[in-house]
Amino acid sequence: MLIIQTLLFIIVAPLYTGFVKFIKCLLQNRKSPPIWQPYLNLFKLFRKEVLIATTTSQLFRFAPYIVFGITVFICALIPFADVIVIVGLFALARFFLALAGMDAGTVFGGMGSSREMLISAIAEPALLMVFFSVAMTAGSTNLAVIINQLTLHNLLLQPSIIFAAIGFILVALAETGRIPVDNPDTHLELTMIHEAMILEYSGRYLAFIEWASQLKFLLYAVIFIDIFSPCGFGMLFIKLTILAIILGMTEISLAKLRLFSVPYFLNIAFIFGLLAVLIHIIIEVE
Repeated sequence: MLIIQTLLFIIVAPLYTGFVKFIKCLLQNRKSPPIWQPYLNLFKLFRKEVLIATTTSQLFRFAPYIVFGITVFICALIPFADVIVIVGLFALARFFLALAGMDAGTVFGGMGSSREMLISAIAEPALLMVFFSVAMTAGSTNLAVIINQLTLHNLLLQPSIIFAAIGFILVALAETGRIPVDNPDTHLELTMIHEAMILEYSGRYLAFIEWASQLKFLLYAVIFIDIFSPCGFGMLFIKLTILAIILGMTEISLAKLRLFSVPYFLNIAFIFGLLAVLIHIIIEVE
């Protein structure tokens, strides 16, 4: 079962990214690339020659495989892992990607890595605070137990869960590089974050990094649905579709934030997580 689940994540992730792009183009009345365009992009990258700067070390070569392997491992753990373990594995993948960005010794790589670490320093505590609030309500940090408790005891409409859901959405937008924190469709020198770290990659190395990014995007969507809107396997695809439509509508309605405004955006996510914890404590005391 775990193997089938992991393979589904690996196969569906590019399609989901292409579907979100299709929705955005449709809402903007623009001609959209095919939904399966991410598969074509990955296939093209795997066929291209790999060019590596002479200043890089072995870390630069191993990082794409490590990042992709960690992300696939997280896919296998859903929904049976501990939420703290999931946050730690995401942080580990980001750590290797940031090191690889600095390893080439380029200005953009160092700039992107520093920006990524700035965001992660605020996003990870916010995500942990959100998970702690949900775990306190469910009485466990195990994701499967959290889902069962929230579903069986009809706790999804509690104020603490609602605040936690809002905080999770804000963190997910930052962690997956979506608008208003980052724009995956552009390569503007002064604003790019994730793209700046991987500018020196090409060929199969870039393919693995892009694939891992698509997997991470799908993982955050599935985790959100599993915790805050649990459903059966059949309904999961329907809810993923609804989530993609909402995300597309949101992204075409918002402008990208200035880089120095991103910490304030993530601080709001942390405050929502903190409010969720405090509200849960207050309700429990009463």
